[in-house]
Amino acid sequence: MLSPLKTLLALAALPFSLQAQAYEIEPLGEGLYRFIDDRHRSVFMITDQGALVTDPMNHAAASWLNNEIKQRFDTPVRYVVYSHNHSDHIYGGEVFDTPDTTFIAHRLAAQDIANTRAKAVPPDLVFEDEMTLRLGSKEVQLRYHGPNDGRGSISMYFKDHATMFVVDWIVIGRMPWQKLWSYDIQGMINSTREVLEYDFDTFVGGHAEVGTKADVERYLTYLELLYSQVTEGILAGKSLEQIQQEVDLSEYRDLAQYEEWVGLNIEGVHERLMEESGMGWRSDLKGEHTH
Repeated sequence: MLSPLKTLLALAALPFSLQAQAYEIEPLGEGLYRFIDDRHRSVFMITDQGALVTDPMNHAAASWLNNEIKQRFDTPVRYVVYSHNHSDHIYGGEVFDTPDTTFIAHRLAAQDIANTRAKAVPPDLVFEDEMTLRLGSKEVQLRYHGPNDGRGSISMYFKDHATMFVVDWIVIGRMPWQKLWSYDIQGMINSTREVLEYDFDTFVGGHAEVGTKADVERYLTYLELLYSQVTEGILAGKSLEQIQQEVDLSEYRDLAQYEEWVGLNIEGVHERLMEESGMGWRSDLKGEHTH
């Protein structure tokens, strides 16, 4: 039996085509597809006027996807749309970078890409609140909902497919990521409420499972209950440890990573409330709080 190191070296030596078995494409109906790379997901749309690709994710994944689009559909990529500024979702766009391809992002995502000198293709088009794209007979509505995760994070509504795509701040079938690093918790709640105003049947996230509108509604109730219970604990002067012991989110025990992450979710919300909401230095609250 090969040692773990030798196994990794052997895998690295495999041809790209064999390594690519980790990638998957799932049809969502009528020219819309989900692309899977390990824990990351994106969507792409094929029309008679070309393809629209969302987050390229990384060079290897984008190269594989680009090759699949050419072989399966024989159509050019007309648009690449970034969901937000995080590199694990928007790197690899150079694979699609041709004179006929337009890269699109929210203004804040574009600003962050430029300011941090991220190795992502700079967007050609930026928007402030909303943008509607039309490709062939299909329509895609892009919308910024305010702060939620990262900078310039948007929803993408594939209207003709009744499908909503959101990355990072809505996750179906799994707990929110550990301590909710980079999340604006109240912003996530606000943004998810606005997403639910759309008429969609299918939800696709940048992580975890495909779901329905009812699944998104349940995710929202989890966030609201988590946020309200931690808030009440702080207002009552309880310590983080007491809050972690007393908060009851057991009705969501079926979500993946519940046991591992529920305490971390509580801790993350506690940190945001104490720091970003300023509850840590409010003189009107019980307990010991410091700035």
